[in-house]
Amino acid sequence: MAEAPGAPEECPGTGSVQAGRAAACQGCPNQGLCAAGAAGPDPAEAAELRARLRAVRHTVLVLSGKGGVGKSTFSALLAHGLAADETKQVALLDIDICGPSIPKIMGLEGEQVHQSGSGWSPVYVEENLGVMSVGFLLSSPDDAVIWRGPKKNGLIKQFLRDVDWGEVDYLIVDTPPGTSDEHLSIVQYLSATRIDGAVIVTTPQEVSLQDVRKEINFCRKVKLPIIGVVENMSGFVCPKCKNESQIFPPTTGGAEKMCQNLSVSLLGKVPLDPQIGKSCDSGQSFLAEAPESPATLSYRNIIQRIQEYCEQHHLQEEKIM
Repeated sequence: MAEAPGAPEECPGTGSVQAGRAAACQGCPNQGLCAAGAAGPDPAEAAELRARLRAVRHTVLVLSGKGGVGKSTFSALLAHGLAADETKQVALLDIDICGPSIPKIMGLEGEQVHQSGSGWSPVYVEENLGVMSVGFLLSSPDDAVIWRGPKKNGLIKQFLRDVDWGEVDYLIVDTPPGTSDEHLSIVQYLSATRIDGAVIVTTPQEVSLQDVRKEINFCRKVKLPIIGVVENMSGFVCPKCKNESQIFPPTTGGAEKMCQNLSVSLLGKVPLDPQIGKSCDSGQSFLAEAPESPATLSYRNIIQRIQEYCEQHHLQEEKIM
């Protein structure tokens, strides 16, 4: 049974009915969160979530320890890259409740969620790429979402339970930075179904890596498989002289050294490209706008490795069943 991050040695586990209530929980920084009901769905809720998500073949969480490392950009480009195969149905779920940037990055600002008899309908970028975000529920993109944990958890559950995703090959979940309410909730609600694993995004410098180590520790404590780590903003190649500069120097060896030390796969390194920011601001796919960029080639290699992992994971699950 998974322990909450930073939990005491005698932690009853986040899935226990005693979560947040046992004597061992006194003084734990996660006590309020666990006691508020983040320990996971009850059997009836679990059955409801399984029914809604039974047609989702693969689920990938995108995590980061530190904010500002390009996690939402990576989530969006992962979704675009997977949806480039028109035979695949892709869904992108944004659970960054307080900082939803996916509508902007996907060119969907101002769109609204519509409801039908089968639930909320995702907003579609392409016929095979649907998106859901709290950003679609706000009257203005400048509105602040000032919610405590239980309300955030309730919306995440509603996204999973009430959105009519239909048949989906890949569900990509963009999470906020850190290891708190939203992360515990999504892992525990999805435990009613299955998760292929998590992709963790970092930048090369130690100030980011120290938080990513916490994220890896979180994944291991809640038994969330780690697909691998992506090192974003990994060097800058001058378009004129072709020399490479380290904008964020890997003073402690970068993601590569960290992955070796923690026995985690390094999926790849993505160099800086100013066009990435421009594409995000205009709501366009960088992969389509700059197909020859070294960053695009890195993204495509990483996406291929994630697909291979998911297919292998699916085959292993079928053998067990």
